[in-house]
This record gives sequence, structure tokens and C-alpha cells, in this order.
Amino acid sequence: MRKADLINRISENTGIAKVDVLVTLENLFKEVKKSLTEGENIYIRGFGSFITKKRAAKIGRNIKKNTAVEIPEHYIPAFKPSKEFVDQIKGKNLS
Repeated sequence: MRKADLINRISENTGIAKVDVLVTLENLFKEVKKSLTEGENIYIRGFGSFITKKRAAKIGRNIKKNTAVEIPEHYIPAFKPSKEFVDQIKGKNLS
């Protein structure tokens, strides 16, 4: 499902104009990015958590040049689904 499909479904299910749904979704994405950039995690009960994970520094390899490359410590965004969400997906046959 693409963002446009999601906007269409939400608009059909709620009766809210597609433009308003688009603005709301864009603002949600913007706030999630902003909060994670500031180091603040987002917890949505029954859905999951948007968190930042710390990756330790490590030595990587450039196999084309056969050289070692130091990869510094950094943070990455991650999503951790809630237990209810995981249980709901486990019960489905998605293939």
C-alpha cells in the first residue's frame, strides 16, 4: 500500500476530505521525524513505539578496495510494534 492508497482509505472510512487527510498524515510524519531527531521516543498504546537505536562503532570492509573502514557510532530510527499488534499479525495468513 502506498501513501496515496492510505489517504484514500482513510478518507473513505471517515468521510474527511482527502486534502485534510493528506495534511494530517504529513504533519504526523513531520512530528515523528522531529521528535526522533530530538531524541524523544513516541509511544502509541496498542500500536507500537517509534524509537531511536544506538549503533556501536565498528570496523567495516570495502571489499572492492580491500580496505578497512571505521564506521562511527550512530543512531537509527526504528519501530517496535506492540504486543497486541504482533499477536494480531501472527494470527493472519499473509501469504
